[in-house]
Amino acid sequence: MGNPSENKSDRKNGRLCIGILAHVDAGKTTLAESILYRQGSIRTMGRVDHGDAFLDTYELERARGITIFAKQALFSLGDKEVTLLDTPGHVDFSAEMERTLQVLDYAVLVISGADGVQGHVQTLWRLLKQYQIPAFLFVNKMDQPGTDRDHLMEELKSRLDERCVDFGEAWEKLRENLAVCDEALMESYLEGREINEEDICTLIRERNVFPCYFGSALRGEGVGEFLEGLSEYTDYPVYPEEFGAKVFKISRDAQGNRLTHMKITGGALKVKMPLVTGKDEAGEILEKVDQIRLYSGAGYQTVSEAAAGSVCAVTGLNHTLPGDGLGCQKNSGETFLEPVLQYRVLLPEGCDVHGALLKMRQLEEEEPTLRILWNESAQEIHVKVMGEIQTEILKSMILERFGLDVSFGAGSIVYKETICDAVEGIGHFEPLRHYAEVHLLLEPLKAGSGMIFDTACSEDALDRNWQRLILTNLQEKAHRGVLTGAEITDMKITLLSGRAHLKHTEGGDFRQAVYRAVRQGLMNAESMLLEPVYEFRLEVPTDAVGRAMADITRMHGTFEGPETQGAVAVLTGSAPVAAMQDYQKEVVAYTKGCGRLFCSLKGYEPCHNQEDVIAAVGYDPDADTDNPSGSVFCAHGAGFYVPWDKVPDYMHLERAYQPKRQPESEERQNEGTDYAAAGRKLQSSLAMDQELEEIFTRTYGTGKEARSGWGRSRFAPARTVDSVNAKRTRREPPKEEYLLVDGYNIIFAWEELRELARINIESARGRLMDILCNYQGFRKSTVILVFDAYKVEGGTGSVQKYHNIYVVYTREAETADQYIEKAVHKINPQHHVTVATSDALEQMIIWGAGASRMSAAGLLEEIDAASTEIRRDYLGGQKSTGEKLFDKLPEDLAKLMEDIRLGRKSL
Repeated sequence: MGNPSENKSDRKNGRLCIGILAHVDAGKTTLAESILYRQGSIRTMGRVDHGDAFLDTYELERARGITIFAKQALFSLGDKEVTLLDTPGHVDFSAEMERTLQVLDYAVLVISGADGVQGHVQTLWRLLKQYQIPAFLFVNKMDQPGTDRDHLMEELKSRLDERCVDFGEAWEKLRENLAVCDEALMESYLEGREINEEDICTLIRERNVFPCYFGSALRGEGVGEFLEGLSEYTDYPVYPEEFGAKVFKISRDAQGNRLTHMKITGGALKVKMPLVTGKDEAGEILEKVDQIRLYSGAGYQTVSEAAAGSVCAVTGLNHTLPGDGLGCQKNSGETFLEPVLQYRVLLPEGCDVHGALLKMRQLEEEEPTLRILWNESAQEIHVKVMGEIQTEILKSMILERFGLDVSFGAGSIVYKETICDAVEGIGHFEPLRHYAEVHLLLEPLKAGSGMIFDTACSEDALDRNWQRLILTNLQEKAHRGVLTGAEITDMKITLLSGRAHLKHTEGGDFRQAVYRAVRQGLMNAESMLLEPVYEFRLEVPTDAVGRAMADITRMHGTFEGPETQGAVAVLTGSAPVAAMQDYQKEVVAYTKGCGRLFCSLKGYEPCHNQEDVIAAVGYDPDADTDNPSGSVFCAHGAGFYVPWDKVPDYMHLERAYQPKRQPESEERQNEGTDYAAAGRKLQSSLAMDQELEEIFTRTYGTGKEARSGWGRSRFAPARTVDSVNAKRTRREPPKEEYLLVDGYNIIFAWEELRELARINIESARGRLMDILCNYQGFRKSTVILVFDAYKVEGGTGSVQKYHNIYVVYTREAETADQYIEKAVHKINPQHHVTVATSDALEQMIIWGAGASRMSAAGLLEEIDAASTEIRRDYLGGQKSTGEKLFDKLPEDLAKLMEDIRLGRKSL
């Protein structure tokens, strides 16, 4: 904004960029028309409802009566040359408005006097604060019956900022109101110093005061006073002499020429001036400016030079994007608004889908929040948008621009994913004559943080250039989660360590290793699904407030206690977008047209029905070949694939992250506390589904176990246990012994069974069942053997009795790991539980749940030891069959086992 200490006379003349913002139908474009008419820029004042507004240049804008694209107009305000930017007011086009904010010197926020501060107005106010833009307020439609200036002023102070000041008051009253907005000014005012125009300019420029004006733009009432205040109390920014520019929009003219809209933030831009507009593998991309256009409405004039403060459109630049900084200007960060709906594009019959995809990519660069997605497996085009109206605009643009009459399938919510706890991800890529290994730390951040990338790797371990490449690889892709394949967010990814080969490592090797490390970390982490949430304000008659509160509760929303304003009750709160999408129609119906609902996007929060969404999506992370979680290693001159859960067994570098245990009663200090707490709260509230409960009941009986939920702690400390090779001694009070066995993990860990499985997997399963039957008969523990059936389509899960052990086949979409984790949490409080698996991650989870672990090798040793004792103690070294062992068992146990086999009794 410039240095406030600059001489006043230097700051009062020059160029200003002022934007007009509002909720839809507040009269924003009408105010712009009135300003341009009064200042002589247009000869007649157009009207939105007549379809002849000067700034509504797009046919669909005239037809619908709304602003869709940001437009500019030029006018003079005293000694200032002003570029006026009219921005969209509808929430579906908020991203277009947000990009425009980045180039504004001042903003004019238009508020409907008939409606007051609506939901989207508060979103706009937050954005103005985020971008630190000084703001003037114009309360429009004051000619309508029922408007109350004093009441509206109180609403502005309470719902926006207490420093909103009515500039239509008498000077003495105005001085007092201005003085209380700044402590230093208050002290000097009390000492008798007068408040002058320069003081007011400084207060406004530093966002310590927000001037408020009242009137009717359609009738021209109050517009003159507003323009006088705008002229007197705005300052011209002082720009540096070095060239700089901020790109805020990309469009195309009627001839198809690509236009880069920018504001000059330093020096001057000249025709044929070379500009660095990006980078590629060869280095910087240098392009020249062919033409400089100063637009006003649909028309423009060409100039040879654009000075600092000018807003212009440039041809000749093909690599610019909204948010880019040119010259000395820095790039902008990510926008705060993003699309929350996704639609499938339905192309005309016989249309070339790949050609249509390339054409639609042009629209993506013009509208960054429009995400064009290609579904490779289904050969379909999908789009992400802010709302349904945006799809209508998109349909019209595609028809006008490319001659394609497309339609859209049913919309779906855009979900995101994050993690609840820190985890290390490992990626290794080593096909023949290639090499790279990367270790990353994935940590959750607080909601709304987005993605942050950093490095904590020593340059002694990995050269700086490789580290920079890894950070670039992390940023160049939208990484996908493992629950539904949704984009991940609110996470910090830090490079911990890595390794390159002096001869065989290439840049692409680290890209592969990085992608796999992120994915492997996500597979290890406890993930959480996030959904978009609306912030709402619901106004209904007082006799309908009970229905409204019930509806919000039904939609899994939250709300403040209702406020009564006469015959109207007001509810404010938040609710999931998925549940509230079509609620406006219901409000109109049950209030007979007297209710009003205002919604704006609040952000992303933990999904209220995570399990249902995951089941509906049916995403299989292991089957996503575009996002592999496993790694590639090399042996004997050939590369081989290693699944994500086995990567730690093959990795070349040691683990670089050791999680620190924190007591459960102690509040977590990391930035992901809110997600971790939300995850624990969400999971503890989930009731186990009836089908799984029936299996548990048949397996364990109907005893009332202690735990109400089965949320898992990834990094709980290891429990001290006796050696698995030694015979266990009973504890006091005695607890029944349970052994849970991960079937396929054991089969593929034991050489004998692994070889048998290659021939016939059924035979391997049967052999393992027989071995465990003999083992159970000697050790007297309850043995539960669990086999994965999660890829069996339509599988409902089952539990079978096989002699003296239980064999569980999991249901579709459920792994053995998940079943075992749930079983441990259910039976461990009252029994001693041991889990046999060589899955390192599963072992950590079992420890955290308080159970004992046993590796596949440990189980084999335990069984061998039991066999030795059987031959020595019962068979005298003579017999070696299960039948002879069975004959020597105590009579009561033999009878029990026979009853179990025949189904007369259960454990």
